[in-house]
Amino acid sequence: MSNISKRFYKGRVALNVLAKDIENAKEIFEAAEGYVVVGVLSKDYKSVEEAVTAMKQYGQEIEEAVSIGLGAGDSRQAAVVAEIAKYYPGSHINQAFPAVGATRANLGEKDSWINSMIAPTGRVGYVNISTGAISSTQDEPAIVPIRSAIALVKDMGGNALKYFPMQGLSREDEFRAVAEACAETGFALEPTGGIDMDNFEAILRIALEAGVQQVIPHVYSSIIDKETGKTNVQDVRDLLVIMKKLADLYA
Repeated sequence: MSNISKRFYKGRVALNVLAKDIENAKEIFEAAEGYVVVGVLSKDYKSVEEAVTAMKQYGQEIEEAVSIGLGAGDSRQAAVVAEIAKYYPGSHINQAFPAVGATRANLGEKDSWINSMIAPTGRVGYVNISTGAISSTQDEPAIVPIRSAIALVKDMGGNALKYFPMQGLSREDEFRAVAEACAETGFALEPTGGIDMDNFEAILRIALEAGVQQVIPHVYSSIIDKETGKTNVQDVRDLLVIMKKLADLYA
């Protein structure tokens, strides 16, 4: 994971935030002192070719610290993201659970970090792996123990669980169980959904306290200026302060 290794502060924590445009991405990258992967959503482009061209342009400006995104966890974009991986790896790829293997295969000799989107279930110790375009529409979701999900993601060549939508701290008991399983199995965790300036520290602390080795919290709409559509750079600076404090404490 050479491309993403530089993004982790003390090897433990990296931010994941969205950028409206290349200028915003450059501001974010500077504000986060490089400890960030910047989300560029595949959903925002009309074709794979257009997305690849744009993502490469972003990458040139921020040391390839691009997080290839689905777009609000849209499982219908999974095939598009897998196709993008053939032509541009970025540093980080967001993917639905069933498409992780195809994405790793499409990377070929290129290297990137692939997360696997899994969802809360309302049951502590269990996650929903039915996050694909077809599986997510079924009446009976595939609910499995967290450690089973982690083992399957490892089999497919994935690097982390993307726990989405976690709705902030509303499912704290479930999130703690996911963090403990990731720590025990040496797997990375990406908490996503409803994370804001108020709960970021508590969420990151739970993961680091559990012993998760690498954490990538996704902080999206809560820090986007509603008028400009840009991620607020001062919020990124403030998140970095919290991130460093906790990483220093648990490093």
